Amino acid sequence: MSRLTELEARRRRLLARCERQRVELAERVEELKDGPVARALGGVLSGTAGRGVSLVRPLAWAAALAGLLLLRRPRQLLMLFELTRTALSFGSRAVVLLRLFEQLRSRRGARETAKS
Repeated sequence: MSRLTELEARRRRLLARCERQRVELAERVEELKDGPVARALGGVLSGTAGRGVSLVRPLAWAAALAGLLLLRRPRQLLMLFELTRTALSFGSRAVVLLRLFEQLRSRRGARETAKS
């Protein structure tokens, strides 16, 4: 046997082996596509999940990224919680004051109409 025929035979064997591996990989990928995890992720990513949240929406991605960034920095996360708590506290106090002013105005208006 010449060197050329040996190389050609080896090439044919390698090509046949590659074809078998390609078919095997295609079968494995098909099994993964039909699996329950792939169906669940497909529903979530496409927005067709029944109870799940669609990850196609940009607001969901922004919230997820912000969550990841804040989880990596606990000091900033605590500061953000403190600022939020302070803002909510001031907001609730402002609502109480506005209601008080509204009641005072309504009483003053009732007095003026009673005098007239």
